[in-house]
Amino acid sequence: MTILTNPLSIRPISDEEVRAALDAAVAQVRRNLPAFTYAAQNHSSVDNFYPAVANDQWTAGFWPGEIWLAYEHTGDKTFRHAAQIQVQSFLHRIENRIATDHHDMGFLYNPTCVAAWKLVGDEDGRKAALLAADQLIERFHPVGGFIQAWGEMGAADNYRYIIDCLLNLPLLYWASRETGDSKYRDIALIHARTTLANSVRPDDSTWHTFYMDPVTGGPVRGVTCQGYRDDSSWARGQAWAIYGMALSWRYEALPEYRESFDRLLAYYLKRLPADLVPYWDLIFTEGDEPRDSSSAAIVACGLLEMADLVGGEEADGWRQLARRMVKSLVDNYAVRDPAISNGQVLHGTYSKKTPFNTCTGEGVDECVAWGDYYYMEALTRLSRNWSSYW
Repeated sequence: MTILTNPLSIRPISDEEVRAALDAAVAQVRRNLPAFTYAAQNHSSVDNFYPAVANDQWTAGFWPGEIWLAYEHTGDKTFRHAAQIQVQSFLHRIENRIATDHHDMGFLYNPTCVAAWKLVGDEDGRKAALLAADQLIERFHPVGGFIQAWGEMGAADNYRYIIDCLLNLPLLYWASRETGDSKYRDIALIHARTTLANSVRPDDSTWHTFYMDPVTGGPVRGVTCQGYRDDSSWARGQAWAIYGMALSWRYEALPEYRESFDRLLAYYLKRLPADLVPYWDLIFTEGDEPRDSSSAAIVACGLLEMADLVGGEEADGWRQLARRMVKSLVDNYAVRDPAISNGQVLHGTYSKKTPFNTCTGEGVDECVAWGDYYYMEALTRLSRNWSSYW
């Protein structure tokens, strides 16, 4: 089991505190329904408040995921009704291929439409999610064995995948179960193996982006788009890898997935500040750089996922570590006053521009859509025996 090398000064969150935090998060979802039942939330807040936008961003699925989690916690049909309105928007989006020329179909359709099918048998949710899975496998390259992240398919300057895609693969596993067609699962397994082979460095940090050779299919180079620089480790990328290895282990119990989970987690933990919430890139361990609360929420979910799969004493240690991380988020980062923000968790970072990366700087020290969702998912996992949307 991996443990922190520094003293664990944060105690694990109690069951009573989990319930109170989840109640507060659900109350925030309820307050947001008038603004966001027929609209999407922006990927990140602006001065801590999300503006309403059209359903055309890669992050649009996380807000409906919050609504479904609120429905599960309360049984209130108001939440179900709002979430199913969102399902119709997502069906329209995939049927008309609105801003779907990328790999983020899992982020879009698992917490919205797969959730709708699993929870309430929404046939339109199932239809939309299967169409999204079809779109996702269109981006698969047999030469190299990966799902292309963005851009013109096959172009040499876009012949790449990113670490985030590990969280899009569960959509494909689900599609194979639903249809009985192994093609979706087969592609997911190939992509996961390619990621593990190339994206994890010898020191157990991760590349954000990895280029493959369009002729030979061999590895070319790793770079960053959203991290500080190519040889640093973007905190959210490391978090995606940790949770992604747990999900990959669920669907294909390869020893290397389990071993990689341990190594990736150890690297991440060694670079945490005392409050267990990382800076936006793990090259920073102190100072004035922005934090990324969303990475802590993602890692907590990964710990709880792996704990459920493995069981035993090791799993107990992971659960306690997740409880400490969530305790820090609840006490130090969660929105307590709706006059301050309409989000759930403050101090997230979408992408910070540096002289060494290629991203567009935005959403720095703000609430971020996935951070809010995974915060609620972590609380939900701690509150009950949860059936995953992933």
